[in-house]
Amino acid sequence: MSSIELTPSQKKILRALTNLHSDSEDAIKGEDIAEQVDRNPGTIRNQMQSLKALQLVEGVPGPKGGYKPTAAAYEALEIQQMDDPAAVPLEHEGESVEGVIVEEIDLSSVHHPELCRAEVHIQGPTNDIHEGDSVTVGPTPLSKLVIEGTLDGKDDTNNILILRIDAMIAPAEEPEH
Repeated sequence: MSSIELTPSQKKILRALTNLHSDSEDAIKGEDIAEQVDRNPGTIRNQMQSLKALQLVEGVPGPKGGYKPTAAAYEALEIQQMDDPAAVPLEHEGESVEGVIVEEIDLSSVHHPELCRAEVHIQGPTNDIHEGDSVTVGPTPLSKLVIEGTLDGKDDTNNILILRIDAMIAPAEEPEH
């Protein structure tokens, strides 16, 4: 997958969008994003055009309309940061799993909330993790994304855990003053 280079401003807006969206699940209004990143709504609308072109954001028309992050948005925020994979913790049934390294988190089908899956590529033993177990991955180094899910399946050959995502949490960045 080609990595998308985002400007700091785009990253900030995208992160604000993913944070607001994880709180409400509804489409997020440009004004709300503007408020969070301390820019005017016009600037946000312009940036959203470019983010839509990159397929990181979808526009939702109508009175309840606004913007929603796509699966690629979460990946774009994360992919640039996975330089130190050892820094991503993995928890199984609430206990930290030692001796495994999270190499990559692949978010597929975020467009279908009921089919929302994360493929977690791992180095290390995963024998004790079974279908139906709860697994938490993260926080990731930069966007501090935490994915909570239920193990839906395993690909032992490639060391991939397939999680049904129950929650994705990306905490808000501290505002820079």
